Amino acid sequence: MAHIAYEVWKPSPRSLAIVQLANSICAEYAAQGYDLTLRQLYYQFVARDYLPNSQRTYKQLGSTIDRARKAGLIDWAYIVDRTRNLMGLPVYDSPAALIDELEDSFHMDLWVGQEFRVEVWVEKEALAGVVSRAANSRGVDYFSCRGYVSQSELHSAALRHRQYERAGQSVVVIHLGDHDPSGIDMTRDMQERLRLFGARTLVRRIALNLDQIVQYEPPPNPAKLTDSRAKGYIRSFGASSWELDALNPDTLHKLIADAVDEHIDAHSYGSRAWQQKAHREQLAKVAANWDAVTDLLSRL
Repeated sequence: MAHIAYEVWKPSPRSLAIVQLANSICAEYAAQGYDLTLRQLYYQFVARDYLPNSQRTYKQLGSTIDRARKAGLIDWAYIVDRTRNLMGLPVYDSPAALIDELEDSFHMDLWVGQEFRVEVWVEKEALAGVVSRAANSRGVDYFSCRGYVSQSELHSAALRHRQYERAGQSVVVIHLGDHDPSGIDMTRDMQERLRLFGARTLVRRIALNLDQIVQYEPPPNPAKLTDSRAKGYIRSFGASSWELDALNPDTLHKLIADAVDEHIDAHSYGSRAWQQKAHREQLAKVAANWDAVTDLLSRL
């Protein structure tokens, strides 16, 4: 655990209570293998009726969490920023270390021979960690749209989907976005532009939908009146909107997994998964016996 103090802070009783609840929430999710963005943590406070849902409250929580982390009161690993990351080349102490890592990194295309080819697209980069866990568990590619998808990226996607279609597969994009004027419209926009570029892709929105809002009761926000699509949205759904971040990560994982599973041929998928497992075991043997492998290679 990374509780590292960089400055002294004596929180008020209310601030201390917020820190204690934040630690409890984060520990709960860490036990399930999740870290949280500040926005996701905030919505857990709102869902527990501990904080009102407002931009002012969100900023106040952010300030409190920031001070608590610098004072060593909250584990630095609990809260992440998924939109800013250092990029670089991986390094290894030996070829054996690389091969050992490759055991888990070796992936076959488990969707070869399937009737469908599925991709998962999510509106927000901040939710990529949750989406990747669900998608990777089924060998599915995923994509963070960051709002409306750029023309270049959507054109590239259409070309990719057309390749799958030529191989005899039907492409399904599982889409997750906010339930607000633009978030709803993004699903339509993806479908129309993919078709414009010649792909027969089916874009299937699985979240956030009204039935899930009724079931899970995420905290509402005012609809964004400055959005050019606000009037049509309000006519259809009323004056409230809801963010995808407010759903529990486990709920999002299950929604994605269930949607993907509907398109899997279990027999074909299982056969490819078995081959993948066998290849990984071979890599593990090579890494464990690297000295013998190099000795053999030196004799060739």
